[in-house]
This record gives sequence, structure tokens and C-alpha cells, in this order.
Amino acid sequence: MAKVEVERRGQVTVLTLNRPEVRNSVDGETAQGIARAIDDFGSDETARVLVVTGSGDRAFCAGADLKHAGELFGHDSVQRAGPMGFALLDPGKPSIAAVNGYCLAGGLELAAWCDVRIAEEHAEFGVVNRRWGVPLVDGGTQRLPRIVGLANALYLIETGAQIDAWQAKAMGLVQEIVPKGRSLARALFLAEHTAGYPWASLVHDRANALAAFHRPLPEGIREERETGIATLTDPEMAEGLARFTGGDRPDPPRPPDDPARD
Repeated sequence: MAKVEVERRGQVTVLTLNRPEVRNSVDGETAQGIARAIDDFGSDETARVLVVTGSGDRAFCAGADLKHAGELFGHDSVQRAGPMGFALLDPGKPSIAAVNGYCLAGGLELAAWCDVRIAEEHAEFGVVNRRWGVPLVDGGTQRLPRIVGLANALYLIETGAQIDAWQAKAMGLVQEIVPKGRSLARALFLAEHTAGYPWASLVHDRANALAAFHRPLPEGIREERETGIATLTDPEMAEGLARFTGGDRPDPPRPPDDPARD
């Protein structure tokens, strides 16, 4: 069986790491499969949202397969995509991680690469590679501070602490927590909603949000305005406004109930 499986579900592409026997850890072949899948998704105009998950119910991804670590620096995609096949790539479209178990080391970097993270209640997160002196080389030191703030990122990076889904949500690393076995279904639900929105403005807003961290605020606001105006001619937006005028008010997706609120 393929180490990376790709499935199309309408406008949604599902990328599944398929090495459950090693907690979906990544070797050279898997890294190339990840890069190929992201490239294909990015170039396919009919594919709008990418969902990333792991096979089985124990792990999303436990990081690099350290028994084959040398392969990660010698495969064909390493220079353009990064050792695990994703760090330097941006398909220009939304991605959602369905975290169905252990999300550790490079697996945490893969989840951080995604725009949104949906975690099952038994998921655990951590830079546990700290125990062996293995560095983060797939974007973790750059993306984690942007997602959870510098102090939380350094807590994870320096201590090597392994945290549960509720702690990850409190940090802002995880956006929603769902029961065991439900992360993929929830990610698909959100992906299908996202894919159904008028597209030009969504892609515009995503790009400007991601660029906000390396642009001064006034420059970012000007860029947002100038590029945003160009999306106003999007036919999908015209159709959406016509539906609004006609009284169409679909309910937006809402987060699931959080037992921590009780």
C-alpha cells in the first residue's frame, strides 16, 4: 500500500499518512509523497481545501522516522519542500489537520503547517525530539511562535513537554476538540463549508493574513485594500450577494460543545 494516500471528495482533497505501524512517521518515500500530493493539490483548480490526517486511531504523525532519518535529507524534494516534504510549500489554499492521535516532533510541524487544527480528545502534542537532541527543521521554530505566541512556543521547544488536546487548545494550537474517531468527519465538514464560499476573496484574505507577520501594519493594510478590491469582480461574489438579497441566510459552522465550559 502507498505510504501516502490521496483521495478526492468533491472539492476537498484528503491526504492520509499511511504508516500506522510506525505511528505514521515520515521516511524519504513518505516525504516525497507528501510533497507530490501538495503540489498536485495546489495546481488543481477544482480542488479547494486540503485535509491532512493519519491512518489508524493512534497517531496523526509521530514525526521523522529516525531509523531512516538520512533519507529525509537526500530525497528529490528536500531542497524545494523541506526534509519532511512540506515546510517550504504553500498551495495557496486552505488546509486543515485532522489530528487523530499522537502529533509529535515533525508531526507537530506538519500540523502547524496546516491553517487549522481539529484534534481528537485523546491527541497529544509535543516537541519530544528534544530528548535526543534532534532539532526542528520543518518550520516548527517559525510557525509555532506565530500560532501560540513566543512563550508557549519556547515552553514546548525547550522543555520537550508533551501536552494533551485541552492544553493545546488553551494555547491556541488547536481550534476544536472532538471525540475519538471524529476528527476527519469534522475536518471534512469544515472543509466543505470553506470550499463552498466565493473563492477569490477567501484566497485573498488567507494570503494577506499569512503575510501579516513580515509586513509593517500600514503596508499590510494598503496591500489588503489594493488586492481586495480586485476580488470584487469575482462572479461567485456576485452570486453570493444575489442570494443574500433574495433572503438566503445559511447558518455558519459553529464549534462543537466544549465539556470544559460545564
